[in-house]
Amino acid sequence: MALKRTPLIAGNWKMNLDHLQAVATVQKLHWTLKDAGHEGDSVEVAVFPPFTDIRSVQTLIDADKIPFALGAQDLSAHDSGAYTGEVSGAFLSKLNVGYVIIGHSERREYHAETDELVGAKVKAALKHGLVPVICVGETAEDLERFGASAVPAGQLETALAGVPASADIVVAYEPVWAIGSGQAATPAQAQEVCAALRGVIAKTLDEDAAARTRVLYGGSVKSGNIASFLREPDIDGALVGGASLVVDEFAAIVRFEKHVGV
Repeated sequence: MALKRTPLIAGNWKMNLDHLQAVATVQKLHWTLKDAGHEGDSVEVAVFPPFTDIRSVQTLIDADKIPFALGAQDLSAHDSGAYTGEVSGAFLSKLNVGYVIIGHSERREYHAETDELVGAKVKAALKHGLVPVICVGETAEDLERFGASAVPAGQLETALAGVPASADIVVAYEPVWAIGSGQAATPAQAQEVCAALRGVIAKTLDEDAAARTRVLYGGSVKSGNIASFLREPDIDGALVGGASLVVDEFAAIVRFEKHVGV
């Protein structure tokens, strides 16, 4: 019997919303989902605000018992020291952060993060009890030269080197050519790559890890296409960018089971 994996809908706010706007957004999202009758049992919702918002969002989630997981958008590979501007996983864990995005395409492109650095950050996250959301994906040029899954599979294999099979991880496939373009991969394209990534997990960790690990799709996700992705057997949720800033749209994505039959 296949292991049932709870879908994860993760909202990556990127560099948007100050801490006051963040509180208002989380409150409105909670009310919207509650008013729509979303119980939260079958879908996990996670929000990934900027670092300056995390304490405010954490306080709200805890005080109002809001059933959202809290994530960070990055962390340092180091625990502490002379690393100006970086944020340690130890700091994040004290704020009840559960997830952290690692290796997002924007970090790879704008901050020259290598596969090896991504791997070091994965280990740092696990060390501090955080679940790494490991992002992998190919550019349009990569797709043309190497095919659909070669680059993301290689990125994931490096990121998982030395990671114990018991580790709790999430993998997010984000084709760089689809992010912010309005042109998502087709469900069949996404499924092909996500299946290959699950194969990497099986090879690098073990079959049990591959069976329980959630693999997300990210790249121009919206309420009109989310259900078609979640129908695929190896896609277990979505890493949502711009649409996560629009409360009604993000709520509709979370409620994919209700507005489109899956």
